[in-house]
Amino acid sequence: MTDTVEAPGAPGIPPTWTSSDKDMVGTSLGPARLWFTVGHGIVNEVYWPRVDIPQIRDLGFIVADGRGFRSEVKRGLDYAITTPGPGIPAVQVLHRHSRFELALRIAPDPDRDVLLIEVELTGDGDLAPYALLAPHLGGTGRGNRAEVFTNRGRVVLCAEQGPFALALAAADPGQRDAWRMAGAGYVGASDGWQDFARNGAMTWTYDRAGPGNVALMGRLRRRSVLALGFGSGQEAAATLAISALVQPFEAVWREQVRAWQAWHTEKAHAKGLPGEFHEQVHLSAMVLKAHQDKTYPGAMVASLSIPWGNSTDDIGGYHLVWPRDLVESAGALLELGAEEEARDIIRYLIATQLEDGRWAQNQWLGGTPRWSGIQLDEVAFPVLLAAALAEHEAFGGIEARDMVRRALAFIVRQGPATDQDRWEETDGINTFTLAVAIAALVCGAGFLEESERGDVLLLADDWNAHIEEWCAVEGTRLSRTHGVGAHYVRVAPARVVSDRAALQGVVPLRNRDRDPGLPAAEQVSTDFLQLVRFGLRQPDDPVVRNSVALADALLRAETPGGPLWRRYVGDGYGEHPDGRPYDGTGQGRPWPLLAGERGHYALLAHEDAEPYLRTMAAVSGRLGLIPEQVWDGDPRPREGLHPGRPSGSAMPLVWAHAEFVKLAVSLREGRPVDRPEAVWLRYAGRRPRPTSAHWSPRMPVATIRAGQSLRVLHEAPAALRWGTDGWRETSETPTTPGLLGLHVADLPTGGLRPGQVVNFASSAWPGRECAVAVVEAEA
Repeated sequence: MTDTVEAPGAPGIPPTWTSSDKDMVGTSLGPARLWFTVGHGIVNEVYWPRVDIPQIRDLGFIVADGRGFRSEVKRGLDYAITTPGPGIPAVQVLHRHSRFELALRIAPDPDRDVLLIEVELTGDGDLAPYALLAPHLGGTGRGNRAEVFTNRGRVVLCAEQGPFALALAAADPGQRDAWRMAGAGYVGASDGWQDFARNGAMTWTYDRAGPGNVALMGRLRRRSVLALGFGSGQEAAATLAISALVQPFEAVWREQVRAWQAWHTEKAHAKGLPGEFHEQVHLSAMVLKAHQDKTYPGAMVASLSIPWGNSTDDIGGYHLVWPRDLVESAGALLELGAEEEARDIIRYLIATQLEDGRWAQNQWLGGTPRWSGIQLDEVAFPVLLAAALAEHEAFGGIEARDMVRRALAFIVRQGPATDQDRWEETDGINTFTLAVAIAALVCGAGFLEESERGDVLLLADDWNAHIEEWCAVEGTRLSRTHGVGAHYVRVAPARVVSDRAALQGVVPLRNRDRDPGLPAAEQVSTDFLQLVRFGLRQPDDPVVRNSVALADALLRAETPGGPLWRRYVGDGYGEHPDGRPYDGTGQGRPWPLLAGERGHYALLAHEDAEPYLRTMAAVSGRLGLIPEQVWDGDPRPREGLHPGRPSGSAMPLVWAHAEFVKLAVSLREGRPVDRPEAVWLRYAGRRPRPTSAHWSPRMPVATIRAGQSLRVLHEAPAALRWGTDGWRETSETPTTPGLLGLHVADLPTGGLRPGQVVNFASSAWPGRECAVAVVEAEA
């Protein structure tokens, strides 16, 4: 018996993840709880046992002759990657070199937590394939332990950390052990890559390494099948891996293809859509399905990638559930015929709603909040999903009234300003957030008791009528420079409800090296397009048209694949100009999903919307994965950045695939398929003329229109003393219960003339006196 040989060089260099530039992502439709990604022609992160826990950095290959020649295939650009059909996550890769071809087929075992890789090397007879595995168990490259050990007579490459373990086994065509050599080491010191770099061959066969940033390497036969299995310990993982090898790889491959083909056929995803978009729709449908968890049905992470992962060991925020992204995805699944998947999402949302009626900014799959921000649109979106399921008659017995009522109550108490906009950076009143919140109030009213509906609709009308007063400016520097009139701003400070001068105040940009100090009036975004998409404004509304012109002038980026749009003026979320990864600051890049939003506007404006779909497809990855952002600077091949191609941000972005699907289906239907019917029936794009104005400490409006009554909202019962024009003819009005748990004092101000002032004070706010001026009614 020989002594165990420990690798030198602990703990290894600081770990990082790999590029987010994925070729493909996938999972099986069986019970196995494993998700895989492929990038640069090799396996990247593999997730197990949940869709939010990456367990390896990558699993790649070196082809070498043992005498100094070596080629690490992930660094070569000459590879072809295909799948058996659109939206089938079974991957074929062919790496080409003047001396060899390395063919890989990648498919998950449907029944076991195992990923299988068929390896075939052809070419010069003195070459051999070597597999390199970088464990990152538990979502980090720190503290891992690696070992080469013999499990019941078979060599297995294993790693462990805490409750997680992996095992990499190999078999030849006769299903016998295919490892010829194997070793463990520390990354950057004694790993197999360093061995080849220093010695031109695999000479190190250390038995163990760790704890630290570890790696495993083994020499394979020229025809082999690898099985990467996961379990609670290395023996459990090895048992799964070896058992997966005791079957023909072809059987697993065929089952993966058959199951996904059947799923696509059952849903009839592309029925009635233009033929040129069929493949991308099938792929997008698969991406949506593949990002759903199996332990927590209905939970979906934002992306099976780690943005700018090759610069950090942090798994990043994209392995979390955002209610907004989740509902956007559910809407696409619903339009694809995946009603059960959409029902799972509403069940999950009902289960994870917080006591106060909102949802966390984002959360772990089990419902534990991660980031602590409050985003009003994320409270409203689940209400819209409930309404969409109702429109499709697809609830399947789910009771959502309590969830809807609690969500609406939170919106009523907290709106119209949000603590964070949809980009999670800025507080205030934002057109996108306001559009979603108003739509939720209108749609959600249908789930309420008759006695409550009218109050909620009155508030929705009031907010809708104020959109331009709060969020539009005119006579600005931007207006003069670009020859437009009134236009929407990116976000208005919350105090704009009582002071229009707030639009001249600086709104900080939180992801820039140096904040340029731009006032709200000079910050433009594409968020206003949601007003048209949801039926609150017409596409030819003058303020909308002016805002479109400004967005095109300031945010549009021409790429080789077509025009895309950046999020907002001054955005810093993206690579630095020199190609360095985003590190908390940078420069914002164009987003393909914003081309989809622009396409929805074009559809409503009776323009050709198909080019926007073509652009989204044109800027996708090799097999059609749609990235979060696209590089728009000069070519930087050393950093892998090329104009019009995916940047180092998340890829795929599930939300972008949902947007592609919805725009494709909207083209068929001739309208945005996620436009809530109740909103369209109530407004049809026209500003309402509400009969009541609302005042609350969160919304201390300074004016009301002549003819409007004034509703003063309280959190608890109170007495309201009020009068006019400096407390003349004062009286007292007690509050009454109403408006989803709030207490309301209705003041009969409808007979007051323009120029008069309503004065009031409440027992709920000792020492505070308030005044609201009456202004002219709208023509």
